[in-house]
Amino acid sequence: MTIAKNWQNWINPQLVILVLNNRDLNQVTWEQRVMNGDPKFSGSQDLPEFPFARYAQLLGLEGIELSDPEQIASAWSRALSSGKPVVIDAHCDPDVPPLPPHITFEQAKGFLSSLFKGDPNLGGIFSQSAKQMMSTFLSRSEHKENR
Repeated sequence: MTIAKNWQNWINPQLVILVLNNRDLNQVTWEQRVMNGDPKFSGSQDLPEFPFARYAQLLGLEGIELSDPEQIASAWSRALSSGKPVVIDAHCDPDVPPLPPHITFEQAKGFLSSLFKGDPNLGGIFSQSAKQMMSTFLSRSEHKENR
């Protein structure tokens, strides 16, 4: 609301706010899994649907809803060429683990422990983790072949 009130007075109104919208307090959810071995507690982690892009439009800003990875380039192109601030509401999958490439044994143990304690996202997490591992494996295989 503050941006909508003041942007027209800015020398350069080019501002893009990217909302990674996964309807989850995701960083906290994953931290609880990895650091404490606790499964996701949906009562405090799940967020209601909120139309960030449409809200931006209601305020007189540009709003772009992004739900397909194929739209990323065009969404950013549109946002960067806008003459006013833009909110990109990017719908993301909360089951994609934001794990760093190198985790400690204790973190891995906590993560696995959280899943087997009844995490409600177990199926999606396994699916997304498998996709990421296969992508990494295939990327490394291609790299070795190209040497």
